[in-house]
Amino acid sequence: MLGRSNVGKSSLINRLVGRHGLARTSSTPGRTRRIHFYRVEGRAYLVDLPGYGYASGPKTERAAFAPLVESYLVHARVPLRGALVLVDARRGAQEEERALARWLADEKIAARAALTKCDKLKRSELAAARSALARALALPEAHVATVSADHGTGLAPVAEWLAEWTSLPWKRPDGTPF
Repeated sequence: MLGRSNVGKSSLINRLVGRHGLARTSSTPGRTRRIHFYRVEGRAYLVDLPGYGYASGPKTERAAFAPLVESYLVHARVPLRGALVLVDARRGAQEEERALARWLADEKIAARAALTKCDKLKRSELAAARSALARALALPEAHVATVSADHGTGLAPVAEWLAEWTSLPWKRPDGTPF
């Protein structure tokens, strides 16, 4: 999980694994300051990476996030299967997201994207936001999802991508598909 500080990386992980509070969340940007590994069914990991952009905390600590994340992505001890880039639907892709998408493509890391906090947009705005993100990140529209971790909506494509990358079935805690 990659994205700007406070975009909803930890919230999405909690929703996907069905465990509220597993990944620490906060309304204060920049609370995830280390790489957090969440083991899934003993065979795969969801990895919550520190966000970029504005974050609270000392400047020196924030400056260390980028090399830490890049080092993980390039030198992961466990084979990296894919990267999910999260973008706040209210902001759209900024230069950091476009640069990240180019970097992932150059590194040959399979990337998908999810517009988060889609419950904050009108339905009529979602399709346009999804198309704009696909264009901005040079991804096919089929590789962009519109999700809300708060409401648990739009998670089916993300679950499919995770299943593709991990060879694990991704279902709701009650066993039904996303």
